[in-house]
Amino acid sequence: MRKPQIAFFDFACCEGCQLTVLQLEEQLLDVLEHVDVVTWREAMTEESSDYDIAFCEGSIARNEDIGRIERIRDQAKVLVTLGSCASIGCHNALKNKWEMEEMLDLVYGEEGKHFDTVPARPISAVVDVDYQTYGCPVSIGEFVEVVKHILTGQQYDPPNQPVCVECKLADNQCVYEKGEVCLGPITRCGCGAICTTYGEACQGCRGMMASANPRAALRALTRGDANPIMRKVIEAHGLTEQEIFEKIRVYNNWPQLDFEELPVNDD
Repeated sequence: MRKPQIAFFDFACCEGCQLTVLQLEEQLLDVLEHVDVVTWREAMTEESSDYDIAFCEGSIARNEDIGRIERIRDQAKVLVTLGSCASIGCHNALKNKWEMEEMLDLVYGEEGKHFDTVPARPISAVVDVDYQTYGCPVSIGEFVEVVKHILTGQQYDPPNQPVCVECKLADNQCVYEKGEVCLGPITRCGCGAICTTYGEACQGCRGMMASANPRAALRALTRGDANPIMRKVIEAHGLTEQEIFEKIRVYNNWPQLDFEELPVNDD
């Protein structure tokens, strides 16, 4: 029986997610026992238009990207978004706060007229996707888990709890107790709390979990009647609502995050 044929593709991204997959090292050999990779620009010169599973990294950011992802979708039996650029738009969608002509002028000046660009969006905003992975770059463990689910014909439901859950499981000291601002309480887990485990605050690269309350996070980091730990963070950083707003938006720009439209929830 023929092994499933796998292809990797990239759109607007740094291609760091594909490099992360290469870091599977010996685990990658285990994966290759069950699949054949037929297209992967980062790892091989050969390529094929005959594939069953497509892993796509990056956001849709040009008109030509739309037709290309549609062709990939037509060919692939299974389409997987690889990392946060592909799954939630990520950094690329930061440009959406400007009109495209204005943005091109800001970045490229007179040469901007030569570039094709459209508002950046995740792949799922253009075609149907079967599996999604998150992270900037993608989590190695999640990639392997998704591959297992694909090969066994199972649905994969991405984790939908805050990073704080994995911090507790790792017995980490809360970053807020160190006086730092962390987006773990509203960020989708699944990374193993890798940043906080090594002493860094969560920057929210996996996007917000479905039940996240960013308005509450904003209030907790700016109001004067916060609990003692939060009050110390506020005093140390003096963050304004706009600064917190911008911090949360770094990875969460699709659809546009507008605190004025978010329901007030004091719970």
